[in-house]
Amino acid sequence: MMTPVDELITLRDWLRWAVSRFTEADLFFGHGTDNAWDEAIWLLLATLNLPQDRLEPFLDARLTRAERLAVWNAFQQRIVRRLPTAYIVQEAWLGSFRFYVDERVIVPRSYFAELIEGGMAPWVDNPEKITSALDLCTGSGCLAILMAHTFPQAQIDAIDLSPAALAVARRNIADYGLEESVQPIESDLFSAVSDKRYDFILSNPPYVTAAAMAALPTEYRHEPALALAAGHDGLDVVRRILDEAVDHLNPGGFIAIEVGHNRDQVETAFPDLSAIWLDTASSSEKIFLVSHETLCEHASSYQGKAAVSDKSS
Repeated sequence: MMTPVDELITLRDWLRWAVSRFTEADLFFGHGTDNAWDEAIWLLLATLNLPQDRLEPFLDARLTRAERLAVWNAFQQRIVRRLPTAYIVQEAWLGSFRFYVDERVIVPRSYFAELIEGGMAPWVDNPEKITSALDLCTGSGCLAILMAHTFPQAQIDAIDLSPAALAVARRNIADYGLEESVQPIESDLFSAVSDKRYDFILSNPPYVTAAAMAALPTEYRHEPALALAAGHDGLDVVRRILDEAVDHLNPGGFIAIEVGHNRDQVETAFPDLSAIWLDTASSSEKIFLVSHETLCEHASSYQGKAAVSDKSS
């Protein structure tokens, strides 16, 4: 009996077959692409060790049997197991930066990438003046690495609760030769850096609500739940970060937190917090920023309300 390995000979053959099968299987795309065509190209070229930006010259190239078997196995991983392509090829991209990934970390994707590329302007007026920064909930270390390239004078701490994730982060840090400027730290948020302050803090923490976790496509269920789930309203970790961040920012500093579609939940949970919502070229109101001064005012207001509550009880 003939199989696709026997019948599909050229790269063009495999690409057409993959797009048809991906569509037929109703795969979910959200880990670097948003459609079957782009996903098939990425997986095919990566499996064959071909450059991602050069498809046309190879379309009619004939694949060896060993190559056809490798492509077949990769496509089966994507179709049958619904494994994200990033895990199959063990790479993901943020802009022009490539990162090693596996199932110990979520696949890198963050609206922060665009902001970091722009030097966090206007909140940072001169990237050369930044001497310390923190990537909180670093995962693969991708944002810390982007920060190190944008802020060359800064010492960057990359914190994560998961030792498995930090192993991946260390590999990526080493791949970019940044061991002297990026320090991976195992910590439950700020617990291991209790005496440190930073010029600014970025965090892409777990923020998926309980309802959204229950409805996740199979592709996302390959990612570590620790890096996604954040309670009923998606703010379990954000609450802790905001409670503690005021003690870890230098005067004039700020913290920015990515929360996806959870703006309404943030404003309900923190009605007195004067957060500034940021837009990027590809997103609107997915990240909020709070200055150190605002955090101090918020902390004072919260403590004042707590004192009144204590007296009335």
